[in-house]
Amino acid sequence: MATDADIIIVGGGLAGLCCARTLHAAGRSFLLLEAADAVGGRVRTDTVDGFRLDRGFQVLLTAYPEARQVLDYAALDLRPFYPGALVRLGGRFHRVADPWRRPWGAVRAVTNPVGSVRDKLRIGRLRRRALRGSLDALWTRPASRTLDALRAAGFSDTIITRFFGPFLGGVFLDPDLQTSSRMLDFVFRMFASGDIAVPAHGMGAIPLQLVAPLPPDSIRRAAPVRSVEPGQVVLHSGEVIPARTIVVATAGPLATQVLGRPLPHAWRSVTCVYFAAPQPPTTEAVLVLNGEGQGLINNLTVLSAVAPSYAPTGSSLVSVTVLGHSALPAAQLQDDLRRELADWYGAGVAEWRHLRTYRIAEALPDYGEPGALPGGDYLDQGNGIYLCGDAWATPSIQGAMVSGRRVAEAILAASP
Repeated sequence: MATDADIIIVGGGLAGLCCARTLHAAGRSFLLLEAADAVGGRVRTDTVDGFRLDRGFQVLLTAYPEARQVLDYAALDLRPFYPGALVRLGGRFHRVADPWRRPWGAVRAVTNPVGSVRDKLRIGRLRRRALRGSLDALWTRPASRTLDALRAAGFSDTIITRFFGPFLGGVFLDPDLQTSSRMLDFVFRMFASGDIAVPAHGMGAIPLQLVAPLPPDSIRRAAPVRSVEPGQVVLHSGEVIPARTIVVATAGPLATQVLGRPLPHAWRSVTCVYFAAPQPPTTEAVLVLNGEGQGLINNLTVLSAVAPSYAPTGSSLVSVTVLGHSALPAAQLQDDLRRELADWYGAGVAEWRHLRTYRIAEALPDYGEPGALPGGDYLDQGNGIYLCGDAWATPSIQGAMVSGRRVAEAILAASP
């Protein structure tokens, strides 16, 4: 069987969908091929026993400029997190609050042991630096590792270990904070300019909204691609689809094949474990961080406290994040987590029911090179093949969406 298409997009993640939307808005036909049974890529939500389980703990930063342009936030019914965190330290939970949004919470937190008073004042300077200048100019700033940048800004090892390590480590999936300081400035700018939120019906609502206006016959699901060559795509079924232009919106083996060499970046991994709890360990819509500097847990959230529709009535959904692609056997991982959780929340943890564990080896591209710039020569391969995705931009929803749009614009400019 052979099918002709002017433009083929391989991959139905956020980048591929944003590429498709831009082409569709310009009146160009395309065929999007998705290997899985649904679009979304790494941004998917499963339903298990009435619970909505995102494939790994994920959030939307509402200040992302591209998301603000493309997404209908009202239709997503976004549910925000508390602007701050609870830090587990010395057997207690200590509040860290955004002084611009929760000034009284920040005042009460001034003397807690998460960091010194000077440390907390320096957060204001970090915020001002992140907000200075244009977003594009941010990516051209001199860069270092995040850890080095925090130390250069005067932060103590205490607050780095107890707050920045688990907080930024969870954002970058990088417990050692080796990620470029440009990403530090970028995420602080986003945190300062908007909310951290999830759609009421799960992060999977984002790709579903993106795909909704596209022509149904322009999307083929369960259509894994075996190879990409100038002028054609070959499916695993053996079907050959000719096309003048091909967009590879995935950073996996197909991108390696197109480049003709290994990908220029590594991946960060994560493990997310979901539990159903009869009673929530906290009723706050807040991120809970492990400030102890030891243990499996990096962060925890009661997602049903953020968005009640994540759990059926009468139950709570607890998301636990372990940085790295945990090699522990499933039973041991659960047992070890339960012991840590019981130390945090008491004997009632024994009643929590395990729902599902997601071990995600390729969760986030590693933007670890301080001098690296997002985008570049990888977008246009010069033979009718383009690459897009957050691996070629910044490791974020913003990066994926911008990359998809820009590749579509490059295609339109090349053949208006």
